Amino acid sequence: MPRPLWAGAISFGLVTIPVKIVSATEDHDVHFHRVHLTDMGRVRTRKVCELDGEVVSQDEIGKGYEVSKDETVAVTDEELEQMPLPTAKAIEIVAFVDADSIDPVRISDSYYLAVDGQVAVKPYTLLRKALERSSKVAVAKFAWHGRERLGLLRIREGAIVLHSMKWPDEVRDPQELAPKAVEVGKEEIEQALQLADRMTINDLSGFRDEYRQALEDIIAAKADGKPLPSPDEGEESKAGEVVDLMAALNASVKAAKESRGENHDGQDATVHEMHPAKKTGRAAPAKKNAASSKTATAKKTTARSTSAAKKSTGKKTSAKKRSAS
Repeated sequence: MPRPLWAGAISFGLVTIPVKIVSATEDHDVHFHRVHLTDMGRVRTRKVCELDGEVVSQDEIGKGYEVSKDETVAVTDEELEQMPLPTAKAIEIVAFVDADSIDPVRISDSYYLAVDGQVAVKPYTLLRKALERSSKVAVAKFAWHGRERLGLLRIREGAIVLHSMKWPDEVRDPQELAPKAVEVGKEEIEQALQLADRMTINDLSGFRDEYRQALEDIIAAKADGKPLPSPDEGEESKAGEVVDLMAALNASVKAAKESRGENHDGQDATVHEMHPAKKTGRAAPAKKNAASSKTATAKKTTARSTSAAKKSTGKKTSAKKRSAS
């Protein structure tokens, strides 16, 4: 199990459930050090006191709040832990709401809540089953990292998940960013819906971080002294290009159908091998030669027919002479 980030309890009415917060996600990013490019020496951030210019160690550093320009008040971790706040060491469930009523924009980081000791197993299971049988999620308040936070409790594969949430006043009003009203035709909307339908999938597990893979390839090539991977040849950037929206939608729907092996009628598409004709700069003479070829063929056919007719007439004349004899 990953290292616990916090230990406390879920407060559910008169029920207390000891839990530990464990990160629900992992960091797979590629991290860089700051280095001196001439000799690859590490460049670190030194913690220096502005008054005496001395480098200070971590145990000499504390929290301070600037009351005014000339006055700073120190606040210790012990003082923060002893605050008279119900949520200081508890995830206090304050309400239940419909899951569909939660705006995804307000959801921040996600964590798993693991039971902390055998005594927590039964109440943990009770809360889990209650949430599983309901279409609702629990709204909770908890204090962490020097501030009180709003949280959301729901179930994921048998575990209780805590989603840290933004307070209502922390979400910007989107009206200031919304574009001006513009007319969109019914046909355009239908094509957009058809494209969305063609692109609908049931599972997101197939997506991969291609940027991280490309970055790792560059690092591996440089470490081995090999040439850097060349970028894929693709279409040039079309940023800022004005396009025909309907034509773009039609092309997108067509591409989506082809990627699923469908033709325009929704049936299975058949792949035919195409042999492109050789290009030539003398297209006009080609037509002329074709016409001449047809004339020559016609003449040969006429000549053969005439010869055959003469032979047939000769045979008939010989037969008459023999009969007369």
